[in-house]
Amino acid sequence: MTRRLFGTDGIRGTANDWPMTADVAVQVGMAAGLRFVRGDHRHRVVIGKDTRLSGYMLEPALTAGFVSVGMDVILVGPMPTPAVAMLTRSLRADLGVMISASHNPYADNGIKLFGPDGYKLSDEIEAEIEALMANGMDAKRAVPGDLGRAMRLEDAQGRYIEAVKRTFPSDRRLSDLKIVVDCANGAAYRVAPTVLWELEADVIPIAVEPDGFNINRGCGSTDSDYLREQVVAHGADVGIALDGDADRLVLSDEHGELIDGDQLMAAIADYWHGAGLMRGDGVVATVMSNLGLERHLAAQSLTLHRTPVGDRYVSEHMRAHGLNIGGEQSGHMILSDFATTGDGIVAALQVLALVVAEDRPVSEVCRRFQPVPQLLKNVRYDGASPLEHDTVAVAIEAQRQRLGDDGRLLIRPSGTEPLIRIMAESDDDTLVQAVVNELADTIAAAAAR
Repeated sequence: MTRRLFGTDGIRGTANDWPMTADVAVQVGMAAGLRFVRGDHRHRVVIGKDTRLSGYMLEPALTAGFVSVGMDVILVGPMPTPAVAMLTRSLRADLGVMISASHNPYADNGIKLFGPDGYKLSDEIEAEIEALMANGMDAKRAVPGDLGRAMRLEDAQGRYIEAVKRTFPSDRRLSDLKIVVDCANGAAYRVAPTVLWELEADVIPIAVEPDGFNINRGCGSTDSDYLREQVVAHGADVGIALDGDADRLVLSDEHGELIDGDQLMAAIADYWHGAGLMRGDGVVATVMSNLGLERHLAAQSLTLHRTPVGDRYVSEHMRAHGLNIGGEQSGHMILSDFATTGDGIVAALQVLALVVAEDRPVSEVCRRFQPVPQLLKNVRYDGASPLEHDTVAVAIEAQRQRLGDDGRLLIRPSGTEPLIRIMAESDDDTLVQAVVNELADTIAAAAAR
């Protein structure tokens, strides 16, 4: 079965344009509800959202779909994606739904689905849901007496806050750290500052005034300039930037210098490996992670397992091979001892636990390797993918040969936007720049035809 609606991270698009419309959301609710009916018990689904204006449209539409097939709906309001995954398991729900487009601007939105185990759905199950939507569901609606009900869970934030705090070592506190936390005007705008404050940190929260439009705007993990400025201005020890649904993070050190997901994975891997907490023989990351991370792990006889881009694929590989550290360069960090999906706050606490234990500046604790020169460039296109052009295929192969065995070239379409992503890395920075820029020009020319 093929998937048309679902991409690398659920369904995503511009709000009120297909597929991010109310009628599609109703159908998704009906089909997903039908797929997860399992037995005679009263079925239930947890629905959370971030702070986008369009959440007010999609939340009731999904609710209507689930209720119409007999599922009870538990609404938790604005909450991080990992909180929805956690609550799905904690509440013994049959399904979890997060309404969010993560790091995208407010005009976009998305629907992410979690199974009863709190893990994102497989490609196969997503295809089954699409098949149900395509084949008509009118005959499968519940009779009036079997309709579901909707309720709001008032203590959802408190449940998640306590669960997150339990991931921090009980013998440590953050009382000596001044922390700037950037919540991207998104789903974690209340819970993230609360977690840090209750662990005794001196907390300076920013981007915690969502208005439906300002999520990820000039803030968050993909726009960290303001965070870094505030770290320096306040003389803080560290800055934490989350994205709109708080499943990813990046850090700023005390000098306002950015620390990406690769460095954070290396720091956590070193910490857990030394403490005997690491399971498996290494770390799971995607094809985007820097070659420097791979070399750093290899020096400790550890392996970097690479997957396609998408934290879902990282998680699936971790489960299949018994590893407990995984993530993406972009800041998705999956620590399966604590969470079933990326959790920016949980990952930040593990790094902060290491900072407290080593009693050294973040700039020293979190820079574990020298990155290999790497460049990523995006080419936007309309219509058919420019990768289908013969000239592009020839150019890609020529540049791959040019990089040789000591470099890497990755060309892939984005799973969420009409973009071709070009990434190259090599110890020769000049060569990397030339390869990426020349390929970007070739692909842009093909897209313009």
